[in-house]
Amino acid sequence: MTDSDGTPHPGSAAPDGEPVYADRVYRSVPGVISGVLLLAVAGWLTVDAALTGSGKTPWVALATIVVFGFPVIAFTLRPAVLANDRRLLVRNPFRTVVVPWAAVEGLRAGYSVELFASGRKYQVWAVPVSLRQRKRANRQASRSAAAGDPHASRLGSLVRPSMPVLPGAPDPNRAWSDQVVAVLQGLAELNAGRPDAAGEAKVVWCWWIIVPALVGLAALVAVIAS
Repeated sequence: MTDSDGTPHPGSAAPDGEPVYADRVYRSVPGVISGVLLLAVAGWLTVDAALTGSGKTPWVALATIVVFGFPVIAFTLRPAVLANDRRLLVRNPFRTVVVPWAAVEGLRAGYSVELFASGRKYQVWAVPVSLRQRKRANRQASRSAAAGDPHASRLGSLVRPSMPVLPGAPDPNRAWSDQVVAVLQGLAELNAGRPDAAGEAKVVWCWWIIVPALVGLAALVAVIAS
């Protein structure tokens, strides 16, 4: 049994008979929390306006929650990175990028995380880069180096695929985004030679976000103009 992108469900068997394990999932927890809070506040204001408002107010409120809510979902709750031994799936606000490991040319964490695949560059929204966190990790690495820590050479701004950080074991000497990039780069190098990890990058637009937002915007303009 497979998903829409052709990935077998966890617990099923791959074509080569090997077991399929659950994806590793990376996403911004602060982003998810902020999205939930924004949606809660917007929902409360909409219900209040719909129940107590008069004239156009209830209709404006209903149209506004659609225009506001779907982009909030797109930019806070939807972004995620899912990785297994066959492919890397990057869920951005308005599109999903599915990349077999053989097509991954590299990942880079500069001012943002970027994925290079099939001759193109894709932003990775789910793994934001915090320069403040990176500076703090660099300071921690410097203190560790001064104390004689043999692992302190792994500075926060340095991504070294040869030393990936295991999930559940955060490295205080590197920022979270750099750790995630190192893990994903390591998975790409490990799995690129698999027969079932071949292919080209595929992009799928997220119409269930785009269409309702546009319809809500048109409804809002129509209600205000009427």
